[in-house]
Amino acid sequence: MTRPLTPRQQNVYDFIVKTMHELGYPPTRAEIARALGFRSPNAAEEHLRALSKKGVIRMVAGTSRGIRLANQEAESRVDEGDGQTASGLPIIGDVAAGSPILAAEHIDRYCPMPPDFFSPRADYLLRVRGLSMQDVGILEGDLLAVHRTNRVRDGQIVVARLEDDVTVKRFKRQGHKVWLIAENPDFAPIEIDLRHQELEIEGIGVGVIRGGNGQALH
Repeated sequence: MTRPLTPRQQNVYDFIVKTMHELGYPPTRAEIARALGFRSPNAAEEHLRALSKKGVIRMVAGTSRGIRLANQEAESRVDEGDGQTASGLPIIGDVAAGSPILAAEHIDRYCPMPPDFFSPRADYLLRVRGLSMQDVGILEGDLLAVHRTNRVRDGQIVVARLEDDVTVKRFKRQGHKVWLIAENPDFAPIEIDLRHQELEIEGIGVGVIRGGNGQALH
C-alpha cells in the first residue's frame, strides 16, 4: 500500500474481504453500491480504482466480479474441510434457486485444469443437466467451461439466469426481446421481454469436457 485508505475506501475494502470470505468470490459494483449506500455502481467503481492505485486490490477487466485482493492467489482456494489448498477450476453441480452460481455449497470439487486452456479463459466448469443442447455436442453429464461475463453477442452459447432458473442456451436478441434457443428440436425457445422480465447472463461457454472425464473439446 502506498498511501493509507480513506474511511470510505476502508469500508469498500472491508466489504470486499467480507464477501469473499463468506461467499468465496468478490462482489459486483452494484452489490457494493447497495451495501454501502452509493447512488450508483459508478461510485463504487471510483472507489475500486482508488483501491487499485493504492495497491490493495487488483482489477480484472471483462468480468463484473473482477476484483482480486493484492495478497490473494488468483487461482487458489482453501478447502475448509482439511485446510489444503484446492487449485484449478471449480466444478459447479446443482445450483440452488436464487443463489449465486459460485456459492461454496454449489462447488462439487476442483478440476486440475488451467483456466488459460480455454480462450477466453474459463472461470468455472458447469455440469450439464438435460439434453437441450445435444445437437451442438453438449450432453448430459458434460462439463461446460464458462467464462464469466455479461457481454454477449447473438449466437453465443450462454449460461443465463431467468428468475430462479439457470440454463444453458444459445443467445439471440432483437430490441427488448431475447430468445434463449435450445439446440434440440424437442425444446421450444424461451422468449424474454426485458421490459417486464429480468435476465442475467452469468457467462459464455468456451469449451466442453466430455462426460466430466477430462477429454476437453473446443
